Amino acid sequence: MKPHLYGSVHLLFYQNDQILLLKRKNTGFEDGNWSVVAGKIDPDEDMLTSVQREAKEEIGVMVNRDDIKVCGVLHRLSGTLNWVDFFVEIKNWSGTPFNAEPDKCSALEWFPLNGLPDHTIPYVLHAINKDQSSMWYDSDGWG
Repeated sequence: MKPHLYGSVHLLFYQNDQILLLKRKNTGFEDGNWSVVAGKIDPDEDMLTSVQREAKEEIGVMVNRDDIKVCGVLHRLSGTLNWVDFFVEIKNWSGTPFNAEPDKCSALEWFPLNGLPDHTIPYVLHAINKDQSSMWYDSDGWG
């Protein structure tokens, strides 16, 4: 039986009033558009472990569990798929971010929060622009 609910993590890496974005390619989802480090939560891991894995896989950095701040949850309908997206704020990590998945990412850049690029995925842009000082909830795609 196909699951009715999928989980994902979206990592908001902040440094000097800038956010780290990557340009997606060859994934079949929003290719050519800007997003944050993100991915599905695997069946054998909790959300925080997923954040740590995605940070290492996509940009080659290590994140301690204590440095992950859950800032928001988005319940999203994407086509026929029902998603719960966890948005987490990360301000501390070890290592220097680099494009560790060049087959899935054509660019990795820091952008000022008031100068995000055109073609940022709309729901990601919406989440970035949310007030991150307290935890938020929103929904998208439900009509």
